[in-house]
Amino acid sequence: MLKLSQHEKKEQELEMGLLERQIEAMLFVSPQPISTQEIASYLGVSAQRAEKSLKAIKEIYARSHGLTLLFEAGGWQMATAPDLRDVIESFANTVSLQRVRLSRAALETLSVIAYNQPVTRSEIETIRSVRCDRVVDTLLKHGLVRVAGRKKSVGSPLLFRTTQRFLEIFGLEGITSLPSLDELRNSSGEENYNDAFAAMTSGSADEDQQPAVEKTADGTAPAEPPVEETDA
Repeated sequence: MLKLSQHEKKEQELEMGLLERQIEAMLFVSPQPISTQEIASYLGVSAQRAEKSLKAIKEIYARSHGLTLLFEAGGWQMATAPDLRDVIESFANTVSLQRVRLSRAALETLSVIAYNQPVTRSEIETIRSVRCDRVVDTLLKHGLVRVAGRKKSVGSPLLFRTTQRFLEIFGLEGITSLPSLDELRNSSGEENYNDAFAAMTSGSADEDQQPAVEKTADGTAPAEPPVEETDA
């Protein structure tokens, strides 16, 4: 039988077993440092065994990972490797700039598009009874909606649809995963989709916006344009 070299023995020693993987997972989900004793008590092992596993994980990370373990404030926590500080700080700043913060008007407009897509700008304005040029531009800028061709009608207006990013932000597998309007009405007291899709459940706009414009006898809207949206 061939004997293992010192290098091969070292590689085997640095492989994570079940205990190391359990500790790693605990550290990953914990929002605060966890003490060695807490880890040992929860997993039913001795503090010495937990300490040994923690040191093994730290050594494995140091050899070939972008993470490390830190012992701070009396406990262990997972962190990014010190040598990756520059790239992580740069990436974190980029992510921060990409965070989406939308006004109620923008959320209502987004809900109209989500439930009526593909939809034109004028159709959105008819539903909300306010101009939405700037709001739609905001949604386009954030990558939440996209232009999806033109409608075959007078003037060939642009059609708008939601994007993959919209699905990701709202945790949806697809547009068919959107809750029905009845489901939204029944969950009016819950913090799920209500804030984003309140307009579709009530058909109302913001309190400071103008009421819906009545149609003329022939079924068309009056010549006056809808009130311009001021909150994008």
